[in-house]
Amino acid sequence: MLSLSTTTGYAIRALSCLGGPDGPPMLVKDLAVQSDVSNFYLAKIISRLSEAGLVKSKRGYTGGVQLARPAEEISLLDVSRAIDGDEWTEGCLLGMAQCSDERACPHHHFWKKTRCEIKKNLAETSLKDSAEFEARKKQG
Repeated sequence: MLSLSTTTGYAIRALSCLGGPDGPPMLVKDLAVQSDVSNFYLAKIISRLSEAGLVKSKRGYTGGVQLARPAEEISLLDVSRAIDGDEWTEGCLLGMAQCSDERACPHHHFWKKTRCEIKKNLAETSLKDSAEFEARKKQG
């Protein structure tokens, strides 16, 4: 089954717990508990998200992590690219090294069209959408 990486899933889950850029920062250890991701692993994820400009972190007594911009302005494609880059959709669906428009495998045109649809859907789905889904899920 084709899906986003587990790490991207963890990143989305953790980011969905954060408030906006003007809200209070959250400690990574508290974010790890709330999002059910290992503290050590989440720290690595947060570092990648910070490098991509999706979160900002503050050191010190009042420090922590917060979104760099409002959740509705961060797409799931932004998160996916920050964690996995574009490589996860760029290869041949069948794993053939020489697959291209000029030398297409049996699924090349299907996969080319499908990955465009996947990227479009991820670009149109915001972190806010994901956070709302998580909130509804917790309500039962």
